[in-house]
Amino acid sequence: MPTATPKPSPRDRREFYRITDTLPICIQLETDQTEGEFTERSVNLSGGGIGVVVNQPYQPNEILSLTLRLPDEVVFKASMEVLRVDPLPGRKVSYRLHARFVGLTSQNRELLIRHILRLQRDRLKEHYSA
Repeated sequence: MPTATPKPSPRDRREFYRITDTLPICIQLETDQTEGEFTERSVNLSGGGIGVVVNQPYQPNEILSLTLRLPDEVVFKASMEVLRVDPLPGRKVSYRLHARFVGLTSQNRELLIRHILRLQRDRLKEHYSA
């Protein structure tokens, strides 16, 4: 069972704007060299990290490999450190994973932030044109 770690302060959590999107995603241990399988999931995404429901109880401080398939088949790859994993009540093997990106290049961070801003713009445009 995952051990509880202190929650980040609101200041730590909000360095970057967050948005929720549904994307094909692959998460695996950084040491796992096999070809991972993509599953479409709802992800809470920012330039600093990710929140996503997973079926494996990763441990705090573990380093994971993340691959996202962004629109237009753009592939985003990053390493991330597990901050905490919260069991979801009423679900046998489901956990909310909270992780921060580590070693992210400025180019990859910009790619991710552009995706987030484009998604926000599209949603606002759709909302105000209705």
